Order: sequence, then structure tokens, then C-alpha cells
Amino acid sequence: MTAESDARSTDPDRKSPAHPALLELFFDLVYVFALISLAEKLATELTWSGVAQTLVLLLAFTFIWALTAWAGDTLDQARSALRVKFIGTMAGSLLLAATVPDAYGSRGLLFAITYLAIHLGSSFYFLLVLREPSQRGRSSRILLWEAIAGIGWIGGALLGDTARLVLWAVAVGIEYAAAALGWPVPGLGRSHSEEWRLTGERLSERYRQFVIIAFGVSIFAVAEAFSESAYTAARVWALVVVFLIVVLMWRIYIYRAGELLTDAIAKSTRPSLLGQSAAVTHLIMVAGIGGAAVTSKLVVDRPFGETPPSWAAVILGGPALFLLGRGVLDYTVFGRVSRSRLAGLVLLGGVAPATYLLPPLVVALLAMIVLALVAVANLLSTRLHPRTAAPPAPR
Repeated sequence: MTAESDARSTDPDRKSPAHPALLELFFDLVYVFALISLAEKLATELTWSGVAQTLVLLLAFTFIWALTAWAGDTLDQARSALRVKFIGTMAGSLLLAATVPDAYGSRGLLFAITYLAIHLGSSFYFLLVLREPSQRGRSSRILLWEAIAGIGWIGGALLGDTARLVLWAVAVGIEYAAAALGWPVPGLGRSHSEEWRLTGERLSERYRQFVIIAFGVSIFAVAEAFSESAYTAARVWALVVVFLIVVLMWRIYIYRAGELLTDAIAKSTRPSLLGQSAAVTHLIMVAGIGGAAVTSKLVVDRPFGETPPSWAAVILGGPALFLLGRGVLDYTVFGRVSRSRLAGLVLLGGVAPATYLLPPLVVALLAMIVLALVAVANLLSTRLHPRTAAPPAPR
């Protein structure tokens, strides 16, 4: 064995081509706290503006996570200089998550500065430590686009109120649009799909890890809500129902498109495009799972009584968002959408008009029954008609 191969076998932060490094898993821990903070914010500010605010923050955190996951694949994390960058991003993300409860209040400027420091600092850092021209060019283009988006982030932080939400939404929209287009800059070109070199197994595993983080947050929310309330029979039933909602979401996710995503990406003629599509579907599902975390706090705290429209929107909307994202993932992997996903969405929509007559626990129970029916339909369909990964041909 050579000295180089021996170093690779003993370095805990060096990843195999198909598996994330331990450093990336360590980095993901910050996002447990971030998603918990977002769920708590939405639970305490359950209005339409509160939903919009939380969505913008979720998109911001997800963008940092996605760029860090991408850098983790395309760069050698065994280099000490790049480990420093990961730890720095982790520290910045932790501070960012700590400002979430008052991001639209007195800590808005701190949030905006920290967010931009993560992005601009990462780009500057890569320009200093990387030598490959294509990587330096990509960092330069990202730096320029983040500087443009930064006008909205800082401007919104200084103006506050509704203007903050609007400007931050525009800023995060610019970031996502620029990334989708490859960060085009006149004279510098843009990134092409070949630069997204994530392998099928590694890409699907990173997405699964992000979803598992969301599930972990939801389970934490269930336990926390119950521990902070009086131990009554009604709250015990609420605990069981919201826990089963999370379990059923997990079952529906993993069976079977979640398992076959690796094969779908490997068989695709354009795996980068398929990977980006999968990224969107997982973001939608994470938002739906986050809704389950908020549901836990609402239903366990007050199982009976009236169900305000905003509560019904979260209790039913979380599973609906999850099924929507899961249905698109079906199309990504199998080239078709499972009818059980569509039926589940129809059933959830049918329940919605009656929610004002029902207590929160019953509404959650109905959402759980719909998810259970979808899970059973999945199981029966897969046993009767086994499928293999066959993503739609790219246009």
C-alpha cells in the first residue's frame, strides 16, 4: 500500500465517490437546529404573512445547504483549507438559525449580514484556495450574483416590515434563478451541467439525509410538545396521531422511489438535470414534513376546540405538500405519477371544507387516515406491479 492510499484509508473526512464524508454529516447537524427554529417560528406566527416569512427563510437555508453539498462533491475535503471553509459555513449557519425567531424584527440586519457573509465569504475563500480555472470562474460568477442579491437582503433588513419580506423574497428568487441558469455572466460564461458531477448514489444519499433531518425535527417536535403539556388522555391520543403522521410520511417517501432514485440518476442520459429536478421535489417534501412538525405543536397543545383556518391549512397542507413533492419524485424515477398520490390530494382537499366543524385532533386523524390509505395503496401496487427506475427522457 502506498503512502497516499494509506492516508486515504485512515482519513475520516475523505469520502468515497459514492458516500458523503463525515464532515458533511457533522455539518448537517446545524440544520436540525435550523429546521426546529423555522417550525417554532411558524407555530407561533401562524398567519399568511408568517407562512410567507418562514418559506423565504427555508429557501435561504436550503440554498446554503445545497451549495455546500455541491462543493462537498466537487472539491477534495481532505484538504485542510477546505475543511476550514466547511466549519466556517457551519458556524455561520448556526448563528443564522439563532436569529430566525426575530429575523423579521430587530435581528433582521444580523440575519442578512450573516447570510451574505456565508455566501460571499465562501466565494472569496474558493478564489483564494482553488487553482483550477473552471472552479475559480464559477466562484467569481457566484460571487457576482450573490452581490446582486445582497442588495435585496440588506435593503430589506434596513426597511423592515412588509418591504423586508418582499425584498428578501426577490433576493432569494434571484439566487435560485441564477443557480438554475448556471450563474451566467457576460464574458465569463456560465456553469454547464457537466460541472455537477454528483454520482447517482451519492446524490440520492444526500437528499435522503436532508429528508431524514426533517423527519428528525418532526419527531423532536412531537416529543417536545407533549413534554410541555399536561399529560391527559386527549394529548396522549394527539401524540399517537401526529407521530403516526410522521411515520407514514417516512414510509411513503422511502417506498419505493426513494430507494430507486440512485438507479434513475445512473440510467439517465442527463443525470445533472434529473438531480436538479430531484432537489426541487425534496425541498417540497421537506416543507411538508415541516408542516407535520408544526402540526405536532398545535394538536398536542390543544387537541379539542375550534380549528382555525390557519390551523387546518397546516394540518392538511403539510401532508398535501408532501404528497405533491412525492408525486413529482415518482415522475422523476418512474416516468409516471402514482394514482395514490393524486387520490390522497383529492381526499385532503375534500376534508378541508369540513374542518371548521371539527376539533384539531380529528382533523389530524383524518390526515393520518389519508396517508395510511396512500401507504397501503403503495404497498399493494408495488407487490402487484413491481417497477424499475425509468425516468422520462429529457427534452
